[in-house]
Amino acid sequence: IPASARLAGVGLLIALVSTLGSSVRAPGLSMAEGDTLVSVDYEIFGKVQGVFFRKYTQAEGKKLGLVGWVQNTDRGTVQGQLQGPISKVHLMQQWLETRGSPKSHIDRANFDNEKVISKLDYSDFQIVK
Repeated sequence: IPASARLAGVGLLIALVSTLGSSVRAPGLSMAEGDTLVSVDYEIFGKVQGVFFRKYTQAEGKKLGLVGWVQNTDRGTVQGQLQGPISKVHLMQQWLETRGSPKSHIDRANFDNEKVISKLDYSDFQIVK
């Protein structure tokens, strides 16, 4: 193989590795361009306590690669915070508004304080007691 072809192959390999490397993220680091990190608070109203809503929310958040927390409130609602890539956070918001746990009945979902963040504040998705 001519030296110029080997160099071209090495250049392509370096370009591929650097492209793949930019999409790999460790907790606490910001995302590559194109998928901005956001944080959003939420509160879900309806039949959302006593129906494993927190457990399903945690599982869905983890499935989407999000971090944050979820807890029951004294008002009979469920509240929490989501953090992660904006596209995944929006998928989770849709899930919280329309699906929830199988036995839940969601009347409405409020989302507040959505903001761009430079790094994640959490390392996983917790159920808060």
